[in-house]
Amino acid sequence: MPHLRRAIVASQFYEGNAEDLRAQLTSCFLHKLGPQKLPTINKTTRPRKIVGLICPHAGYMYSGPVAATAFYNLAQDGKPDTVVLLGPNHTGYGSALSVMREGTWQTPLGNIEIDTKLTDNIIQETRILDIDDVAHRYEHSLEVQLPFLQFIYGNSFKIVPICFLMQDYDSAVEIGRALIEALDATNTVVIASSDMTHYESAKSAFAKDQAALKEVVALNARGFYDTVEAKNITACGYAPITVLITYAVGIGAKAELLAYHTSGDVTGDHSSVVGYAAASFKKYA
Repeated sequence: MPHLRRAIVASQFYEGNAEDLRAQLTSCFLHKLGPQKLPTINKTTRPRKIVGLICPHAGYMYSGPVAATAFYNLAQDGKPDTVVLLGPNHTGYGSALSVMREGTWQTPLGNIEIDTKLTDNIIQETRILDIDDVAHRYEHSLEVQLPFLQFIYGNSFKIVPICFLMQDYDSAVEIGRALIEALDATNTVVIASSDMTHYESAKSAFAKDQAALKEVVALNARGFYDTVEAKNITACGYAPITVLITYAVGIGAKAELLAYHTSGDVTGDHSSVVGYAAASFKKYA
């Protein structure tokens, strides 16, 4: 029996039952820091253009409106068949670079199946990913993306969850290059899950995060990675973002910053904030 990965941050990061969660997601989309509109799926038959997103993964109260901005743009672009989720490993459990190959992820809005075939294609393109469920069991960075996707698409998409305990540059580039090959001719979107600077003043967080995001928009993977290290930017998913930039460059996509806010914009306390960014990567050809 394939593995069922239960929701572990329901009732913490987001509401724990379907009705309350839908209401919460609605408020994220309508929030003054969000798109201020509910998402509608573009049903035209033209090929989708968005190949990647950067999304935050804090509690919805703090980062939900910024995440909603990314997902609003995705809905306007159409519907992906599979979502490749890249996120940091906050727990320390499991392998350094871990993918779940089969099974189902559960949230209060239903169950999402893993795309085993696409997972196998990615594994074949790179030898550094371990098949490991343990790394994913208690990790929230990928889970919090799912209710947003389910709010828009129901449960009619699949996922490939990849978790990064090790965040070195060379591994990130290798996985990015593997995605170029493995995702070719598929209707897929890659989501890099990351919050930005943690627990600094809003002024300091803004300055650091804008320096890093400038490199994202320039599609400079090395520049982004080096900026994070040189400025000691505490963005937790910097390897997932590096993977996404590498992938985007390889398939000829362009990047756009959609939103940036901090927890201080929600709470009113600007003395110690966490930064949240939403960005999209679009292929125009």
